[in-house]
Amino acid sequence: VGPSKTDAVWIYTITYGGGLVSGDSVSVELDIGHDCTAVITTQASTKVYKSVEGKCSVQVLEARIGSNALLVIIPDPVTCFSTARYSQKQVFRVASTSSLLLVDWITSGRHQSGEKWDFQLYKSSNQIYLQGEGDQPLFIDSVVLEEGTTAAISERMQGYQVIAMVVLLGLVLIMIKMHCLLECRPKLKQIQDQVQENVRKMMAEQLHHSGVRGHNKANSGHSIGKPLFLASCSTFGPKFEKKTSQGYLKVQCDPVAQKARHKGVGVVVRIAATTTESVYKFLEHQLGGMESLLGVAPYRG
Repeated sequence: VGPSKTDAVWIYTITYGGGLVSGDSVSVELDIGHDCTAVITTQASTKVYKSVEGKCSVQVLEARIGSNALLVIIPDPVTCFSTARYSQKQVFRVASTSSLLLVDWITSGRHQSGEKWDFQLYKSSNQIYLQGEGDQPLFIDSVVLEEGTTAAISERMQGYQVIAMVVLLGLVLIMIKMHCLLECRPKLKQIQDQVQENVRKMMAEQLHHSGVRGHNKANSGHSIGKPLFLASCSTFGPKFEKKTSQGYLKVQCDPVAQKARHKGVGVVVRIAATTTESVYKFLEHQLGGMESLLGVAPYRG
């Protein structure tokens, strides 16, 4: 996919018929070696066909990421057909210097057929563990959309047609030498910082415009519309103890720790949008800095 000088392996997952039929079960295991870079992507959206006799379509991915290795998961969205039942589980075990980019997203369905959130079940679980004794959990997230539990899925989604999650995990190497801290930023750190700043600016601008439009509509007697694109950004990771003059202070995702060991710092972006195109555009723009690592920018063209 990328230039031959780029040391990254691109892998495309392909299913017969372009999707998953009722009762399908797909299991994938990956082992990304030390100092390697791998990209897992798709050629089009993953279609989940209608459920027969209540059977569920299942996908399971288990990946182990070696030291100084980078794994990038950038699929097209999942699209569930009417009455479909789909369950997905992805488990990542990272080393102390691993990096991970994960995109997980779903559309409301086949709009041209009049299907919007018309499936029966969508479940997606993502888990990240730090390899070692006991495999310390760094990030555990589950999304469940099920018809008939309370209100209909379409009612709960409030007109939004896409939900997405982006996870960027890069581990910061801290070294102590001559009583000085030397910070070696990982491959994804600068992109993490830029994404967080871009999301903050984008939402601040959008909320400002929404407020202005809402004020104008309120004065004109029209109803106030909702934002077309929503995004939030937060960090995750283990808590560490930092020594102070008063003792030890617990600090979450602290990049400047007193102990010479690796620290895990992650960023998660959550998105809700009214169009698939707007999410593609967001991903292409925010992840464009990955081009030098992958040979091609994610979601370009």
